[in-house]
Amino acid sequence: MEPGELLGQGRSADVYAIDEVRVLRRYRAGIDARREAAVMDYVAGHGYPVPRVHPGEGPPGDLVMERLTGPTMLRAMLDGDLGLEAAGDAIARLLLRLHRIPARHSADPDARVLHLDLHPDNVMLTARGPIVIDWSNTEEGSPEEDCAMSAMILAQVAADARDESAPAARVVLGALLAGLGPAMGYGDALDRAKARRGANPTMTTRELELLDAAAALVRELGLTAARRPAPPSR
Repeated sequence: MEPGELLGQGRSADVYAIDEVRVLRRYRAGIDARREAAVMDYVAGHGYPVPRVHPGEGPPGDLVMERLTGPTMLRAMLDGDLGLEAAGDAIARLLLRLHRIPARHSADPDARVLHLDLHPDNVMLTARGPIVIDWSNTEEGSPEEDCAMSAMILAQVAADARDESAPAARVVLGALLAGLGPAMGYGDALDRAKARRGANPTMTTRELELLDAAAALVRELGLTAARRPAPPSR
C-alpha cells in the first residue's frame, strides 16, 4: 500500500492519506505501531473516543486508521472557535474518562490506561465529538502521572516569556487543573512527569530549559485551582 498525500507531521511520525475514509500513520524511526493500535482498539471497546483502527491493513508496523474530518482543538482555539477555559476543561474530562478504563495487562487494581501526551493538538474536533489521537506514548500506570504530563506540556508553553501564546496556555492550564481537581498529582506524579519530559529526545533546548519553571507554574496554579468550587461530577 503506497501512502498518498501527506496530511500531517508530528515530532516522530507522519500521517498520509490512503483514501477518503482511511489514513496511514508511519513512524520515521521504523517503530512498530501495532502496540498503539491494540490500545486504541481496547479503549474504543470501552466507548472511548479514538479513531477506528484497521488491523491487518497496510505494511507491517504501520497504523491504518479512520480519516477524521475537523480541526484539532489547538486550531479551533487559535481560530477563536473554542474558548480557552472550555478547552482546558475538555482535556480534563477526556483524561478523567480515560482513567475509568482498567489496565489491559497490569495486575495493579489502581493501574489504568494512560495516554501520556493528551494536549489540544492531539484532540480532533469532529462531527461526533472530540477524538483523541496519537497514542504512541501510551502505557499503564498511575492516572495522576497522566494528568501531570498534560499539565507539564501546557505549562512549558505557559511558562515561556518568549512565546506569544503563553498567556493563552496559562488560561488553558488553569482550567485543566480546576477540571481535574483531586485527580491531579502535584507531588511525585508531577516530578515523574517532569522527568519524562526531560528524557524525551524530541524536546528542544528551550523546552528543556523551561522544565523547572513549568513544574513550578503547575504547582502555583494548582493552589489557585484548589480554591475554586469543586467541578460537577464527571
